[in-house]
Amino acid sequence: MSDVDVPAKIREICLSLPEAAEKPFGGHTAPSFRVRDKLFVMTSEDGLSMTFKAGTGVQEALVAENPECFFVPKYVGSKGWVGARLDVDHDWDEMAELIEDSYRLIAPKRLVNLLDHR
Repeated sequence: MSDVDVPAKIREICLSLPEAAEKPFGGHTAPSFRVRDKLFVMTSEDGLSMTFKAGTGVQEALVAENPECFFVPKYVGSKGWVGARLDVDHDWDEMAELIEDSYRLIAPKRLVNLLDHR
């Protein structure tokens, strides 16, 4: 595995998005990221995975293409969320795109427009 500080990298990507905030989910202490109090990225308590929202067909494509890295998460997988294992190497440019796509699916249009024009 690479020398990337994974939690710091996820935090950096998420908090670079307009009005994104870090806030725990429920009673968990693991970092989760929201826009206007709606989740767009959640990390697991053990730090070994994260989940993010994906557009139609993306979950199936990622899992089929790279099952070592991506999986269908419990509870939210049926709603199009994707799990990413964090204990394997990732292309962080791709991960940033996936996180941004999740944000775009959750954020209000005004904030998505801000993102498009920066």
